[in-house]
Amino acid sequence: MTTLADLLRDGLDIVFIGINPSLYSVAQGHYFARKTNRFWPAFSRSVLSERARRALGVDRLEPAHDAILLDFGIGFTDVVKRATARADELSPGEYAAGAQELVAKLEAFQPRIACFHGMMGYRPFILSHAPLSPKPRLGEQPVGIGRTRLFVIPNPSPANAHSSPAEQTAWYDRLAAT
Repeated sequence: MTTLADLLRDGLDIVFIGINPSLYSVAQGHYFARKTNRFWPAFSRSVLSERARRALGVDRLEPAHDAILLDFGIGFTDVVKRATARADELSPGEYAAGAQELVAKLEAFQPRIACFHGMMGYRPFILSHAPLSPKPRLGEQPVGIGRTRLFVIPNPSPANAHSSPAEQTAWYDRLAAT
């Protein structure tokens, strides 16, 4: 496997969008697979994951649950599908091509919400999709794609020192309230 398969289908409530898969996640075959990534712990503490946790009989969701979350209206993809050790290895051309592919996926599947993990992936996406849109900020964006609303939340990577695990969980709770 050279990348992670998109976990997308019609009728999703939320699609989480990463910058690109890490080599480690690809090797494991799951999104946000590195144990130090804060996605699964923060998401598991959120209201947004409550229905899935209850149905699966678990207190904490793990990377191995990523595909089954489709049954609970939650999908996963990336702005750029090429796996790298670090996102700064991606070229502007890869971001531009990835943004076009991502728009096509969002138009095809029309999730209710497309949630970008961090500005690093969202900025090149929106520059390609809607270059005249207002400056991006965390939260709901003023542009969308068809019926899909666009959100940006902090990146759950441990390299993001600007957002605590509790703040990350609060963002997932905000998504649950939308």
